[in-house]
This record gives sequence, C-alpha cells and structure tokens, in this order.
Amino acid sequence: MKVLVVGGVAAGASAAARLRRLNEEIEIIMFEKGEYISFANCGLPYHIGEVIKEREKLIVTKKELMENRFNIDVRNNSEVIKVDGENKTVTVESKDRGQYIESYDYLILAPGAKPIVPPIEGIDDERIYTLRNIPDTDKIKHVVDNKNIKEAVVIGGGYIGVEMAENLKERGVHVTLVEAAPHILAPFDSDMVVIAEKELEEKGVKLKLNDGVKKFEALTNGLNVILNSGTKVFGEIVISAIGVKPDTEFLMGSGINLGPRGHIITNEHMETNLPGVYAGGDAVEVIDFVNGSKTAIPLAGPANKQGRIISDNICGIKSTYKGTQGTSVIKVFDITAAGTGNNERGLQRLGVPYKVVYAHPNDHASYYPGATPIALKLLFNDEGKILGAQGLGYGGVEKRIDVIATVMRLNGTVHDLTELELSYAPPFSSAKDPVNFLGYITEDILSGKSEVVLPRDIDNRDKEKVVLLDVREPLEVEVGKIPGSINISVNELRNKLGALDKNKEYWIYCAVGLRGYVAERMMKNHGFNAKNVTGGYKSYMIEKYLPKEFNDYQNEGKAGFEGKRVGSIESNNEDGSISSKDQISKRVALDACGLSCPGPLMKVRDNINEINIGDTLEVKASDPGFYEDIKAWCKRTNNELVEISRDKGISTAIIKKGAIQKVTEACPATAVTTETKDNKTMVVFSGDLDKAIASFIIANGAASMGKKVTMFFTFWGLNILRKHERVPVKKNFIETAFGFMMPRGSKRLKLSNMHMMGMGSKLIRGVMKNKNISSLEDLIEQAMKSGVEVVACSMSMDVMGIKKEELIDGVKEGGVGYYLGEAEDSNVNLFI
Repeated sequence: MKVLVVGGVAAGASAAARLRRLNEEIEIIMFEKGEYISFANCGLPYHIGEVIKEREKLIVTKKELMENRFNIDVRNNSEVIKVDGENKTVTVESKDRGQYIESYDYLILAPGAKPIVPPIEGIDDERIYTLRNIPDTDKIKHVVDNKNIKEAVVIGGGYIGVEMAENLKERGVHVTLVEAAPHILAPFDSDMVVIAEKELEEKGVKLKLNDGVKKFEALTNGLNVILNSGTKVFGEIVISAIGVKPDTEFLMGSGINLGPRGHIITNEHMETNLPGVYAGGDAVEVIDFVNGSKTAIPLAGPANKQGRIISDNICGIKSTYKGTQGTSVIKVFDITAAGTGNNERGLQRLGVPYKVVYAHPNDHASYYPGATPIALKLLFNDEGKILGAQGLGYGGVEKRIDVIATVMRLNGTVHDLTELELSYAPPFSSAKDPVNFLGYITEDILSGKSEVVLPRDIDNRDKEKVVLLDVREPLEVEVGKIPGSINISVNELRNKLGALDKNKEYWIYCAVGLRGYVAERMMKNHGFNAKNVTGGYKSYMIEKYLPKEFNDYQNEGKAGFEGKRVGSIESNNEDGSISSKDQISKRVALDACGLSCPGPLMKVRDNINEINIGDTLEVKASDPGFYEDIKAWCKRTNNELVEISRDKGISTAIIKKGAIQKVTEACPATAVTTETKDNKTMVVFSGDLDKAIASFIIANGAASMGKKVTMFFTFWGLNILRKHERVPVKKNFIETAFGFMMPRGSKRLKLSNMHMMGMGSKLIRGVMKNKNISSLEDLIEQAMKSGVEVVACSMSMDVMGIKKEELIDGVKEGGVGYYLGEAEDSNVNLFI
C-alpha cells in the first residue's frame, strides 16, 4: 500500500506518524512545500516577542526524525500542484527534483490555510508582512531586532493579530491595532471582548476599531495606513493578519468537491467524494458540534484529531469525526480569554433561541491571597442544553471553560454543571466552583425561581412601568450607579418593602448579581414582580466601555494614573526613593484581595480612619472595579492618591490621608480636604460656527493655564461633535429625519450672522487660515489633547436621535448631574 500525505504541521504529520504506528508495511511519502514539515505555528508571535527565545523550539518534528524513527519518505520543498483522481496520481514541483508525477493508493490532503492578501492599493510594499510559517517569523524578527523599529501597525484583530500586537509591544514597539469589525476576537461577544480591548489599551496598544484599510501610502521611513474613515496611521512596518483561507487552489479540476469558500468537503470519516482521498486540518469544512451547521474552524486540536481519524480509517479502523466545538484560549497581556461553542452572533444568524447569564466569581477562595475575579458568560436553551461559554480573567479561566467544553462534548446540560465534583483547595478554587455556580444560576432560571434581565436592556426599559432598584451599599453607589435607579441596600430591603408599589415591575441589580438574586427572591416571596439583572452593575459597565485613542508614549502606554506618581511628590532620589522633604511618617499595608465591591472601599475607609493625617495606606485589591473606584473615592474624600498601578489583575494604590474632615451621609467618618474651586465649565447650546470657534478658543486658553475645563454640549451644540462621514446606525424615522436636517460635523456648521448661503462660513475659515489661526477642527483636536473634557448630553442625544457612534472619538456621555458636579468645582461657568 502506498500513501501520499500532502502537507505536514498538525493534520499531515499526525496522520503520517499514526499510519506508521498502525502498519509497518505501508509506503508513506510526505510532501511539504516549505522547509519545515512540523512546526509550532501558534508559537510564532512569541518567538518574535522573545518569550520563546530559541528558534529551534518552534520546530516540533524535524525531517530526519520522521525519516529515521517512522521510516517515512519526507520530501520538503516539494509542492503538489495537481491531483488526478481518475488515475490516482499527483504532480509535484520539487526544488531538488523538478516536476514529476507520483502515484498513490491513498491520498491524505492537509494543505492548511494561507493568509488572506486583499487587493488593497499599496499592499505589495515589502514592509508589509504576513505571519504563517517560520520564514515569515524570521523576516519579521530580523527587522524588529536590527532596524530599531518604534512604530508598527497590526491589521486584523484575530488571534494572530492580537498576539502580534502584544509581542511587538513587549519589544518596546508602539503598536496600533486596526480592525474593520466593531470588536476584536470574533469568537467572543462584544459584551465580553471589551475586557480584552481594555487590557490592550491599558498596556499601550492603540485600537482603531470599526475602520478598515482603504490603502497604503509608501513613505521613505515607513507607511501611512489610510483607513476608510480617512484616518492615517503610521508604521515603520505593517503586520497583515486579516485572516486565512484554505490553500486549495491546486485542487481545482481534480473532481474533489469544495465548499463555497474553497474548503474541502469530507464525510464523517474525513474522506472526500473521491474514494481513497482523505482530508483534514485548516483546509476542510467541518460540522459545528453545537448547531450542526457547516463551518470552518482552523484550530490545531481538531487538526491533530482529524489526522489520527484519517489514518485509522485507511488501516480499517472505523473512526468518525463528530464535529468541532471551537474551544480556544488566548493570552492578552495579563488577561486570559477562553471560549467554547457558539456565541450570540452565530446563534442569532441561525435563528437559534437561547438564554444568557453572567457571573463574576473569584478564581479561588476569596480569603486566600491573590484571588482575582473571572467574567463568565453562559449561553443555553430552555431544555438546559449548553450552547456556548466565554470567560475572561487573570487566573483559572481556561480551566473553567475546559470543564464546560467537556460537559458539552458529553452531551451534558446545565444541570450537570451543578453536580460536577471538582477539585477544591483555597489556593485553587472555592467549595462552589465557578462552574457549579453557573449551573446553580441557570437551574434557578429554568425552574422559574429567578427571572433575569440582560444589562443591555436596562437603558431601553419602560421607565413608567419598571423601577430600577440598586441593592448595593451606599458606599458603592457613591462611586457609580446606573442612571435612574433608586438605592435600597439588600440588608434594609425587607423593612422597606411596604413603601414600594406592587403595581410596578422591579429590575434589581447589585455588583455582580448575587445580592440581586437574594433581593429578587425576597421581593417575589412578598408578592412583587421582580427580576434580577444578570451580572449586575459590573456587566452593565463592561458593555458601556468604549475603546479610546491611546497615545501616551511618554508613560509607556499606561492608562490614567497607572505607574505614575499623581500627588504632590515633586522629586525622587536617583535610586527611586522619595526625597527627604516628602518622607512619609508611616505607611500601613492593607490586603483587600479577594473582596468584591464594596469590600475594598470599606476596608480603605476604615483603615484611613485609623491612621494619622499625612500617613499613607498601601492597599492591594483584586476587584477590577477598584482601579477606577479608588480614583473617584480619593477625589470625593480629598485623600491624595499618590500612586496606582495594576499587575496581573492586582491593583496597588498608595493613598495619603488628607487634612480636613467632612461628614457625608454615605461615608460619615471619611476625611476630606476643601479645595479651591478653580475649574472652568461651559454649556455649548449653539451649533453656530462662530460660537463653536469661540467656545474652543476659550477652552484652549483655560487649558493652557493649567485649568481643568469641562465642555457640556447639548441640543444644537451636539452637531459640533458629530463625525463628518455618515455612520451606519439603526434609527427610527424621526431620528433619521433629525439627522438629515442637522449639520453633520464641524465642517458643515453655519455662521450665526452673515452666513450668505455658506459664503460667510468659507470667508471666515479663509481669514482664519490667512492669519494663521487654527481651524475649528484643529481647535477641537488641540482641546482634547490638552485634557479638555468634552461631554455630550445624553438626554439631548436621546431627544435628537444622535447615537454615540456618530460622535468624534474621545467624547464622553454625561447627564445634567455630571455637569452640575463639575460646575460645583468651577469658578467660571459659561453658557454659549
């Protein structure tokens, strides 16, 4: 028997080795068009990033080993260019032997996939690289190692793109990641993947989402990547990681059936329509294990299994491939992101009904040091079938997803999740493992004990019928809450039920959903119509996160206060110690890891009350919200946030106790300092060009004097902030009409007087240009770079039908309460 194997790496190499283990008499010939027959393609980005330092470690199996150990005739640098199924031959183009024909009894096709290279203007530039094999890796690493690369653009937010962005950043390169879709990492839903996007931005990777590449513009020192929006992104090198397609062009005319995108079609035994011809790996079409549809999922695990199954069948062992789940995991700096099964987009596309729950448990017992939370999402149906799961966090994520994937593979249900007996010790898990916890939540929903509301539905609730009830502690509410909610702590709720209207429907939320469930059961037992917001405030805020421009090179890409001293410390000694004039009399350490909000803040408050004015508190906390919460808490209480940093999910804050105390209702013993009101605020109501120019001239002037400036844009003023290009967003008829009638962006604004059908606007812009005065667009850009806070009134946006996506990057949304809070701290407040 003579078997030809086309392609190595995962499926081909696995099939060849399995064949030899099953039968010593088979003649096996393996063709690989490249130099290396089996290499760790998943490890390529990490060699460029020098995590995997030795190049040899990428080579899984060498040609000599396959020949000596397995007696396989390995012919590398040999490309199969044609398959003749009728005569059972292949045509080979060999570097050493030239072109020749080889016959076969059985043929195994494992050609893999190759990078997509779209027909974009300028794509042939030699400074644009793809990454698929070891030679590609060598080229990129050589450039990074030897040419002092400082700026790189990565195109594509898939697994390879994200891994390349991380590894280039770890090499000290400033990276911009461009993705045409609204979010990176397509297997994850948008309400989960934003956690990974936030991690990328906090580590200094700039994100350009929902904006594809239009063309490449060659420069002497690099390239400008021109995006569809008109934005230019500069890179000395560009990594194109848009995606892959099956490398199957050579099969055209062979009689082998191919799918609509060129994938090889096989049966459950991995055999094609031609007898004796099998196929596996990234080039084949597979069955989705969850929904039964045809799909393509290029993963190493399934490819290895398919190679083994092919060899079994050739040797008379009936073996079947039962479909691909798509279980995968990726490292995003300190975050682990893993998933299995279908996501919401896939289920919606197929019209499959499903339910959703979120949970935010710790990765191990909260009382054991270093506990960090995991964000988990489970998709299931009314019968309890698990359709998919996603998880992101700093530890233990892939373990939980793998457990769920195993239950799915064995056709288990959510009820089985509750019965799993999983290993437990405080450093590794909790007595109720996060997987068990997901099972308990879903079981209560299916049995009718709990009704859940998705966080995404909160903003569109019927406010006349639905009361949004926040059952967190007042200290948590001080740091942030969902607009329009009322606060009654779950610990006081039972005593206050008499004051609530039973004719209303109550949507209850806490931090992560657990207290919300307790409150829901309490209210249901007293005859109320109550529902729990699954995932609580944390999931609601995750969905609200929007990637931003990130351009802080001076701080090595750290966000906000991270890694910087932000208080009054003026100078450090050369060894990094604090100068003598700033020596701290006493420092107290506080470990708040494992505590969920409001636990860390309550611990901080209690400890601050115990130390003297001028002393500092060094607190470590694993709750992800603490990083932002402590900034707000220190500002409100006027304790000084000297330094804050975050490493592998643990936030470390150094807080210096303030001098003057002020009692607040929610935090009666908190010390705060009065401060001079020196900020500047303005309400920009007008959408006239001249008034817009005046507004930003004043704002830039105040910002240049070191003042904090907040500009609150409402009603017609919102048009100043609109993007110039049309943004495809879903609107009703009235909203669409408003958008059509109003000017779209600063370039279309009219003068309040002497507009003269547009001539006045052109005239004033020309005069400004001649007198070297910045244009309105430049003034806006300068203001935002100077730290001017540009806020769009959320109520006005709702009234006028303007969506967040239509506003220029960097604009915040806020309500009247936010504006009034800023105005309280200002000594100048303008209405324009």
